[in-house]
Amino acid sequence: MGGDGFCSVAVCSGLAEAPRGEYGPRVLARKGCALRIIETNTAPNPRRVRIFLAEKGISVPFEQRDLMAGELKAAGFTDINPMQRVPVLVLDDGTIISESVAICRYFEEVQPKPALFGTGAVGKAIVEMWQRRAELGLFFHIAQAFRHLHPKMAHLEVPQIAPWGEANKDKALDIMEIFDRQLGKERFVAGEDYSIADITALVAIDFLKPAKIDMPCGLAGLERWYREVSARPSALA
Repeated sequence: MGGDGFCSVAVCSGLAEAPRGEYGPRVLARKGCALRIIETNTAPNPRRVRIFLAEKGISVPFEQRDLMAGELKAAGFTDINPMQRVPVLVLDDGTIISESVAICRYFEEVQPKPALFGTGAVGKAIVEMWQRRAELGLFFHIAQAFRHLHPKMAHLEVPQIAPWGEANKDKALDIMEIFDRQLGKERFVAGEDYSIADITALVAIDFLKPAKIDMPCGLAGLERWYREVSARPSALA
């Protein structure tokens, strides 16, 4: 993260406005502000937040925790997030916000444009609908296959249940066909505008490789969409 055109965002007293950028004031930080995101930079959920922030043009300090080394189960981290998951957003006043989409919603309120949760009553509802489908239909099943079948996850997913992992592979393939039909009609997952639903779906599709799931051939809509969203600069976040 970082680079020209990015801003540091915080909710601190004594804020000084930075120069306006494409989407308005880019301000919102002061020296000594403790705002940060705790993450594991190789994990898929933190990547969702990083892509979201890149689309917004927002830069936030990151603090790393080694998921595979068990650092999320340490007492100090459990005090921060009893779910023992990353990412976690820590605000300057000590407020803790965990869960990827909750963190993204916070930043959507801080900087509404570009709108990544939709606009208007119908637009927001459609983005929410497809975000839920991307998360609970696609991302969840791919993640379950990974967590229950990958040998390196055995010490974190206790017990690993191989038949459940295999069953989730088939569920992921089924939902990919639904997304393919949608993307045969629409440019992006929830319509003509890029949204949080695209971010979740992109991270899910990229997670097929470590989960050892092959995307079926012939999903032209999904493949076209994947090429387009993977080419966005935010995809490298």
